[in-house]
Amino acid sequence: MTDTRPAPLTGLKVVEISAFVAAPLGAMTLAQLGADVIRIDPIGGNIDANRWPISDDGTSIYWASLNKGKRSVTLDLKSEEGQKIATDLIAEAGTLITNLPARGWLSYENLKRHRADLVMLRLGGWHDGSPAVDYTVNAASGFPVITGDDERPVNNAVPAWDIAAGLYISNGIMAAELDRRTSGKGQEITLALSDVMLATVGNLGYIAEVQATGKTRGALGNGLYGAYGQSFECSDGRQVMVVVISNKHWRGLGKATGLSEKLEMIGQLLDVDLATEGGRFEAREAIDAVVRQWFAAHTAEDATRLLAEGGVLVGGFQTFEELVNSDPRCSTENPMLTEIDQPGVGRVLAPRVPLQFGGTPVNAAQTAPHLGGNTAEVLRSVLGLIAEETSGLNPNDTAQ
Repeated sequence: MTDTRPAPLTGLKVVEISAFVAAPLGAMTLAQLGADVIRIDPIGGNIDANRWPISDDGTSIYWASLNKGKRSVTLDLKSEEGQKIATDLIAEAGTLITNLPARGWLSYENLKRHRADLVMLRLGGWHDGSPAVDYTVNAASGFPVITGDDERPVNNAVPAWDIAAGLYISNGIMAAELDRRTSGKGQEITLALSDVMLATVGNLGYIAEVQATGKTRGALGNGLYGAYGQSFECSDGRQVMVVVISNKHWRGLGKATGLSEKLEMIGQLLDVDLATEGGRFEAREAIDAVVRQWFAAHTAEDATRLLAEGGVLVGGFQTFEELVNSDPRCSTENPMLTEIDQPGVGRVLAPRVPLQFGGTPVNAAQTAPHLGGNTAEVLRSVLGLIAEETSGLNPNDTAQ
């Protein structure tokens, strides 16, 4: 018998008032898990409404990608009427996510007067209230200094702290919802983007390493700290990344390259134990020198195939275009990805939430709404406002 339980968060209602990456990603994650998420923006859109990349007709691909599966409402949030309607929507939903300044009408103290068990999550920059974005937080983290292979810091193009914060946001909302179901009480949750960074730096041991050893790491290029990993250029000019963690991987590297005897000699010459991750890290430059010519004699495709067959962790570097156009893992062969017709963008591959549930399956990727396109429908279905009461609130509403 087929299990027909609904998606895990079916029944959870969330209002989101936000911009950029972290909060929209957190709310979209909840939507992809089954929650009904209503994003409220000012008329004309928030600061991220037209952010690049954009399609040929000017639609923000960025905005559409971070708001899949939500309903979009636009209101004049500077007016008393717009603020009252937004407050009513928040009170009806019972859960709010925001990264805007939570003061005045949007403060927790005000909103909980309208919903006593309100759960509200507020994302800020630094824990002391100072503003920050991913790339300024990352600059302070220490990671840019050890990224690359020279003394010039490299700020990673991936907004890692925004992404991690978004997942903390979804996790925090679910934790507070579980508590509310048993205690009957709501609460305000605060999250600082900088604390997401600091928690990660601490959880990965970087803080303790400095305090315990008095040392700090330098840049390793594409090397792997504490184990063996390196990138190599192949005969066709392409590069591959090799990672050796276990002894099985180490033996596989020797077997695949035919260099087992030479690699084992390194341990004797340098007096290091190549059966340990630390020993291989200490001998990394010698290992590089031994295997580099093997890569130079093989194409990236052949090197990747031979190493993979030998049980070595290996991956080729590729562009976004190559990922999208040539890699079957980024196609509908992967059940996480489906094709959707996104208005203003076209037919594109889109991911659902990466989690796969055996008993409470989640939906395939949904399209993002037009900005403000659900205003009349939401105000009618959620607040019971009739057409005359909603007319004029949003001249761009496509659902009126």
